[in-house]
Amino acid sequence: MDDGKPVTITAGGALLARLKAVGVDYIFANSGTDFPPIIEGLAEAEAQRVPLPRAIVIPHESAAMGMAHGYALATGQPQAVMAHTNVGLANCAIGAINAATEHIPVLLFSGRTPVTEKGHFGSRTVPIGWGQEMRDQTALVREAVKWDDELRVPEHVGPTVDRAFAIASSTPRGPVYVSLPREVLCQPCPVEGLDAPPSMSPALHFPDPSAIHEVARLLAGASHPVIFAQRGAGSAEGFAALAELAGDWGIPVCQYWAVQLAMATDHPMAAEPDPAPLLAQADVILVLDALAPWSPDIHPLRPGCKVIQMGQDPLFQRSPVRHFRSDLTIACDLDQGLIALRDTMAMLVRTAGTVERVAQVTARNAAARKTVLKRAEAGRGAPMTKEWVSLCLSRVLDGRKATVLSELGCPLPPMKLSDHRAWYQEPHSGGLGWSFPAALGMQLADPSRLVVATMGDGSYMFSNPVACHQIAEALRLPVLVMILNNGEWGAVRQSVTGLYPDGFAARANRMPLTSLAPLPDFTMIACASRAHAERVEDGDALSAAIARALNQIASGSPALLDIQIRA
Repeated sequence: MDDGKPVTITAGGALLARLKAVGVDYIFANSGTDFPPIIEGLAEAEAQRVPLPRAIVIPHESAAMGMAHGYALATGQPQAVMAHTNVGLANCAIGAINAATEHIPVLLFSGRTPVTEKGHFGSRTVPIGWGQEMRDQTALVREAVKWDDELRVPEHVGPTVDRAFAIASSTPRGPVYVSLPREVLCQPCPVEGLDAPPSMSPALHFPDPSAIHEVARLLAGASHPVIFAQRGAGSAEGFAALAELAGDWGIPVCQYWAVQLAMATDHPMAAEPDPAPLLAQADVILVLDALAPWSPDIHPLRPGCKVIQMGQDPLFQRSPVRHFRSDLTIACDLDQGLIALRDTMAMLVRTAGTVERVAQVTARNAAARKTVLKRAEAGRGAPMTKEWVSLCLSRVLDGRKATVLSELGCPLPPMKLSDHRAWYQEPHSGGLGWSFPAALGMQLADPSRLVVATMGDGSYMFSNPVACHQIAEALRLPVLVMILNNGEWGAVRQSVTGLYPDGFAARANRMPLTSLAPLPDFTMIACASRAHAERVEDGDALSAAIARALNQIASGSPALLDIQIRA
């Protein structure tokens, strides 16, 4: 003992203490038989008054990954997920793929079955110690994570956590993984240095001034410049910079398959999501962190068109096949690049042609938005359309501090959204079950914000709804869940009719492999965890139903609306 403090602590407790020291606030955990040293470490560290992250029981690993994803979207900070050996890690794999695709930093840990059968504290004690052994456990997530390691000795707790946090936070950001053998976690670890500042800082990309000047020159000299954005603008400052430079220079911003809002939907430069008419004329294109800014098979570029790619990883190096042109490539955080570009273009002189283009683009976008809103209004029947649900929700949320997450749920175009954190869509990796747990993570990060998770009926079932509703009740996370229920895999139907518009499946009375009938009563699943729940069949009744749900949320209770929409 030294001044009343132990010289050592269980390596499991030391790991948790070091996570707190580098900036992790929460550990989303689903425990198993490899967790005794972690649980003992929690109790030991608390008894010794060692600061720790808050460890939360999450009854399914997919929900843990989704919550870490949502928390990082809300704060920019990576949190930790701890899973049970290979079986728990397997349940984390979809979440790791989603996080990797969207540049989401997560510190993923899982136990590793003891490698010894006897002779060591922590050796195998139950049959699953043999059943859960793998030759290469990390292979379950290796392709999705940026870096992986195994904790081999307790003295490496500090350096391993520091390195994991720094790599996850480096651009391009993403998940990392560390396996934790039980024998190592059971060993004593020195306490000294566990509360020291991080020993490693993240590697960050910054915009090259000369490249920014070249982008400014190209955009200012273009006759038909276009900006494509999919993953937002990086921050409130980046959001404002994009709005200013696009508005000043008359550059339409197309948010094709957006997963995060880059521009207010009613901004004069907010273009319709169809890239075709913009690409038909474009002579200079700025691509902002867009994995697939358009579809090359149906959206050709004009000959001689210049393309600039900007983002954390503008060439998306994890994607084996991605052959989008990039005449100028800038690796940086979007907000820094956009702020630098706005400031550089502000020093240039706008021509009369530029001023005229501002008016033309404004008129064209206003007409397109009017058409979108008219179509949404026409969908208010029974059953209603997704567009009508979006419009109703948008009207109810107007003026509120709110975030909408859509997983095959409410489409973006009919909504009026003006905050950089107002909108998120499911990751392009397509790992379903993301919206509900991500909303829980966002609500945990920002209790003052109204968080709405909208999703299809299939996505809701993928989210492990029983687990998610239990989490919402246990942690008092009053999210609003809106299920847009058409009783089928709507995205699959659309994909089939897109490839075979006149095929046998399109003409069939019932398209194979798309129906989800008979569906369970989703309201009863929510009610099982004491949430407010309603089924809504008539579009004219939707606004009132949303208002009733929000009244329940104001009292701290989660709410669910099962909304019947057209197939």
